[in-house]
Amino acid sequence: MTDMNIQWYPGHMPRAVRRLREQLSLVDVVIELLDARIPYSSKNPAIDELARAKRRIVVLNKADLADADVTALWLRYYEERGFKAAAAVSAAPPKAGGLNAIQALAAELMREKLEAQRARGRLFTPIRAMIAGVPNVGKSTLINSYMGRAVARTGDKPGVTRANQWVRIREGFELLDTPGLLWPRFEDPSVGVRLACTGAVSDEVFDRLTLSIELIKMLTLIRPQCFSIRYGDAVSADAPPADILSRIGEARGFKLKGGAVDAERAAITLLDEFRGGKLGRISLETPVG
Repeated sequence: MTDMNIQWYPGHMPRAVRRLREQLSLVDVVIELLDARIPYSSKNPAIDELARAKRRIVVLNKADLADADVTALWLRYYEERGFKAAAAVSAAPPKAGGLNAIQALAAELMREKLEAQRARGRLFTPIRAMIAGVPNVGKSTLINSYMGRAVARTGDKPGVTRANQWVRIREGFELLDTPGLLWPRFEDPSVGVRLACTGAVSDEVFDRLTLSIELIKMLTLIRPQCFSIRYGDAVSADAPPADILSRIGEARGFKLKGGAVDAERAAITLLDEFRGGKLGRISLETPVG
């Protein structure tokens, strides 16, 4: 259990939830994007409630940053729990891939309805899908990769998308981009920590030094060799977390006046490099049960 208690529910999110609820009647399919590194923590329970009557696709985005074997386990996990349409994709260029699987899954979910409409003489009906998920999970990036150009605003921090936006991806397939949604309170503190580690929570609401120590604790259990591979043999996972952070700072030459290690700069670097996949393909969660 972590000692950190990260909570973040900015003022625009209740309005975004209301807007999402209002527009559900306009869509055929809800595509929920999860972060492939933390599929459990990035799954918003509010979306389960809001979209329970809709056809649904679960997409594990940022799969290029996650352990491929663990991602395969997560896909099986969600399929066994009633999500008959699930896919793993990488929305961000230059490693974008798997995007066509989303449209194929949507078409399969809609097949019977579309066939019935054609039988009644309605020959063309576009599939309209809503993309929902936590902040910074890559909804707008996915749309831009589909289009091959920037049509949705993106950023490397949460909260960039504030309004819903319709985009015609291609003939017969339209997507509604929505703001990132969190829920009012994380009952399990470790959920907030993992969301913060992957960038779904604003860096302004927690202490990055403390968060980096929490990340080090997880990485020493999951992928202990990542420190020496990235920062050199002097950075061993056998050391206490604070010492590992200090050695990362030494390896990078981060010094304060007087020669002390700049632990804050080391913490920022560690978080940035984990989020960017520079420590390797690492999943922070494995399915249980």
